[in-house]
Amino acid sequence: MATHEHGTMDTSVQEKTYAGFVTFVARTIVVIIVALILLALING
Repeated sequence: MATHEHGTMDTSVQEKTYAGFVTFVARTIVVIIVALILLALING
């Protein structure tokens, strides 16, 4: 079994995945807010 040395793991893939997730969530929130505003304007 290989020994693990703390701080030697390449985390670039995880960082890219997390950044993509945060971007997705932010865009989704913007779309939801815009949809709610449109619904409020349409229903007066």
